[in-house]
Amino acid sequence: QVQLVESGGGLVQPGGSLRLSCASSGNIFSIYAMGWYRQAPGKQRELVATITSGGITNYADSVKGRFTISRDNAQNMVYLQMNSLKPEDAAVYYCNTVVPPALYWGQGTQVTVSS
Repeated sequence: QVQLVESGGGLVQPGGSLRLSCASSGNIFSIYAMGWYRQAPGKQRELVATITSGGITNYADSVKGRFTISRDNAQNMVYLQMNSLKPEDAAVYYCNTVVPPALYWGQGTQVTVSS
């Protein structure tokens, strides 16, 4: 069983920054890829960024150059540094991992981008 707990969301002005954190339970964190997804009201959940166990990253085109995903395997943490935030980045952000055969999600953290 894997538990994921996100934190760090909040209200930020356009152009501002936030750093999201995701804490994972269990001692298998370092083995599996982790991801951040987001879901805005009325829209489907979409991929934001992923990071493999070895640190290889992948980003949605909409966040490339602005967001950075990272992980600390010793602390069982994954982070999403979000810079130059835009109103269209507002959403609930979810941490995710797949530990076969199960898919795990956190409860989400709200990011609001507004002046």
